[in-house]
Amino acid sequence: MLPKKVPNPTDKHVGSRVRMRRMMLGMSQEKLGDALDLTFQQVQKYEKGTNRIGASRLQQISHILQVPVSFFFEGAPGAQISGRSDGMAEAPSPAYVSDFLATSDGLALTKAFMRIEDAKLRRRIVDLVEQIASREKR
Repeated sequence: MLPKKVPNPTDKHVGSRVRMRRMMLGMSQEKLGDALDLTFQQVQKYEKGTNRIGASRLQQISHILQVPVSFFFEGAPGAQISGRSDGMAEAPSPAYVSDFLATSDGLALTKAFMRIEDAKLRRRIVDLVEQIASREKR
């Protein structure tokens, strides 16, 4: 029996960013698949990194999801951030942030939090969550 092929980390990352953005827009896999003339199962495979997304397809996805192609590579494993002339790259955003935003709870919490206009209230909510989290560790 052949060992199961493991998806490339970059393909997994790009797929998770597609999923995160699709969910941020409240779009179903089926709706994205229809726009791409694909089945929702193919979209699922892209999002899991099981199937690699080709360049022209990624450009098509970026247009549908209304983000630049570079969005899908932000924080990718081994990615360098361009635009720096001093040869130094900024550290990529931690993977746990995109993992959190790819969950329905993380997305719902983020959307609700961003609707709170009062900056002091937002800060107090962050403080509250940090206190709850520190109690959980004990």
